[in-house]
Amino acid sequence: MKISVIMLTYNREELLTRAIDSILNQTFKDFEFIIVDNGSTDRSGAIADEYALKDSRIKIIHREQGNIGSGRNAGLDAATGEYVAFIDDDDYAESDFLEFLYNLAKKHNADIAVCGSTKEENGQQLPNGIYQYDEKYIMDAEQATVNFLWRKLYNAAMPTKLVRREMFDSIRFLNEGKYDDITTTYRYFANAKIVAAHGLPRYCFYRHSGNNSSAATKHHLLNPVQLNEYLAAFRERTEYISKILPQLAGLALYSEWSYMISMVEKIHRYGLNNCADLLVLMCDNLRAHWDDFYYGKYILEFEKVWMERYVK
Repeated sequence: MKISVIMLTYNREELLTRAIDSILNQTFKDFEFIIVDNGSTDRSGAIADEYALKDSRIKIIHREQGNIGSGRNAGLDAATGEYVAFIDDDDYAESDFLEFLYNLAKKHNADIAVCGSTKEENGQQLPNGIYQYDEKYIMDAEQATVNFLWRKLYNAAMPTKLVRREMFDSIRFLNEGKYDDITTTYRYFANAKIVAAHGLPRYCFYRHSGNNSSAATKHHLLNPVQLNEYLAAFRERTEYISKILPQLAGLALYSEWSYMISMVEKIHRYGLNNCADLLVLMCDNLRAHWDDFYYGKYILEFEKVWMERYVK
């Protein structure tokens, strides 16, 4: 088996058919499709079962509701493919999604292959900013992690990425917490020997109010639970990258501070009084590291403006 496709679903009966069909209609045929029903209370589990009766490549795992990470881990436990791809149950893949990524990975002997993406919002399929590009990049772990930290070429979302299955033997998703990708994805890049990224769009993210990541992409929805989990994830990320790739310790630390000042600005811009305690915490942290951040080699001009406006 060349590819295991893993999809976690929970109460998405109105969108699930589109996601499943987009995988079954792939030009690349040598795959298994593992659908993890994460304790759905609507017809999502039944819809998946109906598809499994029609296509032997589909495996269904029904489980009690857990977080996204534990659901993906359940899928990984059943995966037998050489590579693993992920799709979210509210998104969809272009017909050559798997073929594109598999050929990219095999051509460059890559541990991770990455494609570009589009986004569907308000009934329109739109370019997805800097995550859609014509160039191809072949990188080692350091180069790939640098691009990750600068949020260039790809983001933390596991869809759009084809990963060699052996990488999951030592790096799994967290079995607690809500925002799984931000806590895990960087670890794959930091440990990959070769990463191949070609930004032609082969995957579409569906943006809607029910997205798990809504608070991360629509900052007026930012809440203390999400912010606190992100701050903890960034702290752990800095420590992890500093250990695995010590030459990137300074950039990782800058990236953590950069996230803080960005959130400070968002809290002020949108008047998010529910985040007041974390605002104080972040400002205290930034103030304590003022010289290293403000006068460091990575800081951007607008971040200096925000530091002077909100922290000084």
